[in-house]
Amino acid sequence: MTCPDKPGQLINWFICSLCVPRVRKLWSSRRPRTRRNLLLGTACAIYLGFLVSQVGRASLQQGRAAEKGPRQGRDTAEAPFPEIPLDGTLAPPESQGNGTTLQLNVVYITLRSKRSKPANIRGTVKPKRRKKYAVALPALGQEALVGPSLQPQDAARAADAEVPGYVQGGNLAKAGERPWRLIRGSGVQVGGSDFQRPKTQESNIRIYSESAPSWLSKEDILRMRLLADGAVADLQPVSSKSGARLLVLEGSAAGSVPGCGRSPCGLLKQPLDMSEVFAFHLDRILGLNRTLPSVSRKSEFIQDGRPCPLILWDSSLSPTSNETHSSVKLTWGTYQQSLKQKCWQNGRVPKPEWGCTEVHHHEWSKLALFDFLLQIYNRLDTNCCGFRPRKEDACVQNGLRPKCDNQDSVALAHVIQRKHDPRHLVFIDNKGFFDRSEENLNFKLLEGIKEFPESAVSVLKSQHLRQKLLQSLFLDKVYWESQGGRQGIEKLIDVIEQRAKILLTYINAHGAKVLPMNE
Repeated sequence: MTCPDKPGQLINWFICSLCVPRVRKLWSSRRPRTRRNLLLGTACAIYLGFLVSQVGRASLQQGRAAEKGPRQGRDTAEAPFPEIPLDGTLAPPESQGNGTTLQLNVVYITLRSKRSKPANIRGTVKPKRRKKYAVALPALGQEALVGPSLQPQDAARAADAEVPGYVQGGNLAKAGERPWRLIRGSGVQVGGSDFQRPKTQESNIRIYSESAPSWLSKEDILRMRLLADGAVADLQPVSSKSGARLLVLEGSAAGSVPGCGRSPCGLLKQPLDMSEVFAFHLDRILGLNRTLPSVSRKSEFIQDGRPCPLILWDSSLSPTSNETHSSVKLTWGTYQQSLKQKCWQNGRVPKPEWGCTEVHHHEWSKLALFDFLLQIYNRLDTNCCGFRPRKEDACVQNGLRPKCDNQDSVALAHVIQRKHDPRHLVFIDNKGFFDRSEENLNFKLLEGIKEFPESAVSVLKSQHLRQKLLQSLFLDKVYWESQGGRQGIEKLIDVIEQRAKILLTYINAHGAKVLPMNE
């Protein structure tokens, strides 16, 4: 019998020496088996059974340790650092001198990866965590029209053909720009004059809900995606002082959208005209539906790559005058006279002496409300007579500011109709000004207007204008990012909301009527 060498074993042997004689005496003596004696005997018997099981388990572990000893010795000799496993796992339990192993209390903590949750944009369609389906664009020719600053110099030298049919040199681009060339890169198929974009790409018009906002029609969404994602097949110069260019797009069946020729077109303007995109969404939210679809697009045809507004080209617009860019000939005096006659209202045919045009009376109310919110002066106040202009304004640049003495003779500009629909106007050149202070607002735009559209006024009164603008502008990914995200968009909406309050105060103060104008 070996002498125990650990405190735990000494305690076990001591209790065992006390329990065994007592149990044997209890069951062999003639004493009465009282309840107390039975309980003590039962407890001692349970403890003896526990000791027997522990002795058996210890002997089994000693046998396994003896078998694994030589193999662990070889592994330890092979590893240069046995305490650091090479596979990056935890080190094995430390082996004790008697062959037993010391089990480590290891707590595994699983760090759940942070889910990329989209920003909770108040008043917008909350994006869902689901797969976005790419918009398949039809394959076009493989030649790309690019500027010299967008391609390596060796590729520019390899291009030997100028773009056929376009103004070369500095006539198309601004002064200092080099001419556009056809660049033949990798995977480019020679033999056509079309441009090529990837066959499939994620759309820049993002709709994460089941349907688009109610104020945007299916045709609006179709045309917005065409402008934002359509492949560019051609580039044509436009005789415009603003430096706009005409992009011929592919990706739509012939006749589905108005275009220039067989293909749809978009008018690419300067980055400073980005408010055209805001104007389009505001027009749809107010229920006016008088602007052409507009998106913001980063074009490889602009050397600095800044986003620019792209407006759908509508070939159904009536021809305009070269001086006023209008299909309606009106001066400020004849315009005010026609407002008093309420031309074509309630189906009444105007008399010749009234001086009416083919435009319906309600169209001027919609135009005045729209221009006041955005402070657009290039239609009804081309000489900037209703506010204090800046040096950068067109009226000052063209020397029209001093001509405010005889305002009745000043012609209206950018008043456009459609050929097949002369009763309604089409709002073009909708560059707004958000930096106009409240003390310098142009109230001349509202002169002579006695009625306002109910659909627009109800939106301004409902206090949902901010929510709808956020939700609508969020669809245009390029525009949203170009304005600094939600923080920048909120600043623009602050200006429009403040002007809406001023307009509602003006309507109440002047007793103007609010009428349904859905004819």
